[in-house]
Amino acid sequence: MEGRQRRSFTDEYKRQAVDLVASSRRSIGSVAKELGLRDSVLRRWVELRGAGREPTAAARRPTTQAPLPSADHAAELARLHRENERLRMERDILKNRPAGWCACAT
Repeated sequence: MEGRQRRSFTDEYKRQAVDLVASSRRSIGSVAKELGLRDSVLRRWVELRGAGREPTAAARRPTTQAPLPSADHAAELARLHRENERLRMERDILKNRPAGWCACAT
């Protein structure tokens, strides 16, 4: 059985991922899922940056209340989430189709 190849990420990518957690106000788990990471990996990056070793851009900014999204913006986000879910399902169905299967009419 083959082991998974260990991925490596640049410091810039890690910083951007941590900034995304801080700026989006979403959970580490949801951001990690979106980025295709394990939540434990992203949590470790957040903890390392939060421990003063490398402050994130969000930590350097003064804290202010983020503006609430407009109704149009919220509706667009909801539509995009639904479309994303549909596309994921289609992808999963196509990945799991039997070998030699063809959608073309015979």
